[in-house]
Amino acid sequence: MFDHEKLDVYRLAIDFVAMANEMTSSLPRGRAYLADQLQRAALSIVLNIAEGAGKYSPNDKASYYARSRGSATECAAVLDVCRALDLLPASSYAEGKAVLLRIASMLTKLVMVHQGG
Repeated sequence: MFDHEKLDVYRLAIDFVAMANEMTSSLPRGRAYLADQLQRAALSIVLNIAEGAGKYSPNDKASYYARSRGSATECAAVLDVCRALDLLPASSYAEGKAVLLRIASMLTKLVMVHQGG
């Protein structure tokens, strides 16, 4: 098992990728730019966690976890746009935002641990 696979935040981020995929499948035609952005940012959360877990230096780990957190907030912003345009049901929006908030919180803790804070 790889180090990143042992992290709860990694498994939660994988779950969010699946959620994002489901959310984007219901977006109307002409909104592919939102689907693409959400899917890319969701995948970026996962990939940066994996890359960070594979680093040796605590500062390198913290840097990748911080990037991953940035991607989580990017996903939250895309969901905000989708909701403002009435492209997502309120329940999907709320569930996605709750998962992203949990991911961001977990990543914040990882950043602080590896920065010595």
